[in-house]
Order: sequence, then structure tokens, then C-alpha cells
Amino acid sequence: MSRMRSRKCLLVVLATALGAGVLAAQEQLVFRATSHLVRVYVTVTDQAGRLVTTLEREAFEIRDNGSQPIVVFDNTPTPIRLIVLLDYSVSMQGRLPLLQQAAGELFVRLRPDDLARVGYFGTEIVLAPRFTRDVAELRASLPCPLLRPSINPFQCSETEQKALRGTVLWRALFQSMELFDAAAPERPVILVLSDGKDADPFQNMRVTIDDVIDRATRSGVMIYSIGVESGLPDLPVEMRAPDPGLRRVADETGGGYLEVSRRDDLGAAFARVADELHSQYLLGYVPPKADGKEHKIGVRVKGLGLRARARKTYVAPREESN
Repeated sequence: MSRMRSRKCLLVVLATALGAGVLAAQEQLVFRATSHLVRVYVTVTDQAGRLVTTLEREAFEIRDNGSQPIVVFDNTPTPIRLIVLLDYSVSMQGRLPLLQQAAGELFVRLRPDDLARVGYFGTEIVLAPRFTRDVAELRASLPCPLLRPSINPFQCSETEQKALRGTVLWRALFQSMELFDAAAPERPVILVLSDGKDADPFQNMRVTIDDVIDRATRSGVMIYSIGVESGLPDLPVEMRAPDPGLRRVADETGGGYLEVSRRDDLGAAFARVADELHSQYLLGYVPPKADGKEHKIGVRVKGLGLRARARKTYVAPREESN
């Protein structure tokens, strides 16, 4: 009788141990899937450029060293932490009153769980002290000619005067990314508007477009760019186009690029960005290799004439050695 009891006890112990082992393995898999998940935000448009927001998981395919299972799918708006970064150089002065109104179109479209922060740049980079949802505070963070367009820019503060004399486009983008907290729940986004080419007079501080893309890729920052035709009348027509790198940083990070002329409605461009940010799909998958290397991402969507836009690369985590 005691032997039979001993056998039963042994079987119970073995079963418990086996069950605990399976549970531990499952928990490890879940932990790996959660902690190492690659999150890809996707914008889908139709042939007319209209946003498509009603697709199901089955409409998407993610390729990263082959097709990968989509373990997370969500098409509800996710909170954003947005930096609005504005070119404030001399060539933009004639458009600043319009820019105030356009920024307002964006601010009023923020959702209750979004946060935003204003920055502007010329030669100097000026950034508001904090992220906020308060529209009045965001408007007050805009440079002074936007708030008081009748005032001569050179009657503003010394800092704002310095900001007029150059276009440190890439350094401004790079520096802005330092303001994001990796632990914050909102996803990081930058909207940058400029009408000029990058022209940084401080060679010892120079930042390249590749530096910007690399940092954005590693930190998961999405960059939207609005390129504006220059307002300087003396410039030749071929030199009035904005920096072509604006399109490249948007393409690489999964944002969008809009180019507007002096006659176009800036407010509509800002509103379009706000609508897109709240109409994207979240696709999540476990990276096929934890090798610490850069991986290419390919997103395909089923449907005649549909186009998917998402970031093109990410840096995989590195498997920790025991």
C-alpha cells in the first residue's frame, strides 16, 4: 500500500514538474514576443490618395527574411507624442502668418491622449520646455512673428533673431529626437516643415541626413515632412524647391511627405498629417533573428490599387548570452 502511494506521489511530482516546464517555456515565448516585438505603423491609401481604414489582419503581409506571422494587429488610434518643428529662417518670414493658422489646424485635431511640443530653427534651435495638450500653450510656443505678424522679426528676442540666419535642418531633427522618452507610452512622431536646403554654418556640430535616419530607425521615430516652395523672390526657380532629403527621411521612417507651393493651403497639409496619424494600422511581429543587426521590412497589402507606407528598417535586438 505504501509502495502504491509512493508511486502515485512520484507521478504527481513528475506531472507537476512537467507542467511547470511547459508553462515556463510558454511564458518565455510570450515574454520574448512581447519584449522583442517589432511594431510597424502602416498608412494605407487607395488610387485617389484617400485613407483606407477598414482592412483586416488578413489583408497584410510582413516580410523580414521571409514572411512573418503578424501577432499583433490594431487599427484603433494610438496616442502620439508629437514635435512640430518649423523652419524659421529668413526665407520663411513672408509665410509665417499662414503658418500660424496651419499649426492651429493641427493642434485642434490632437486627441485627448496626445501630447505635442513646438520647436523652430534657423541657425539656432529653439524648443518649447515641455509636451502638452493645451492648445493655447502650443500656440504661445510658436515664434513671435506667427503670434504677432505685424511686428518686425528683428524686434523679437535675441534668440529669435539669431534663429533667422540659417537652416540647420538635420541638426534640428537630430536634436529634437533627444526629447523623446523611450519609456513614454505614446509613440514618437516629428512633423518638420522647411522651405530650404540644409545649411549649417557650424561644421564642428554638423549632422548629416544619414545621422538623422540612423537615429530615427534605432529609436522608432516616425518623421513627417512638409516641403514648401521658397518665398525669396530673388532665387532662381530651380533653387526654390525644398531640400530633397525631406522626402527621404519621411520614406525611410514610415511618415509621409507633402510638397506645397506658395499658393497651396498649409492648413490642409497639417490637417492631412493629423488625420493620417490617427488612421494607421499597428502590425507587430517577432523578429526572425535576434542578431543586433539592421533588418529590412517589407509591408504588402492586398487590394487593387491599395498602397501601404511604413518604415523600411529596424535594428533587431541582440540575444543575451547566458
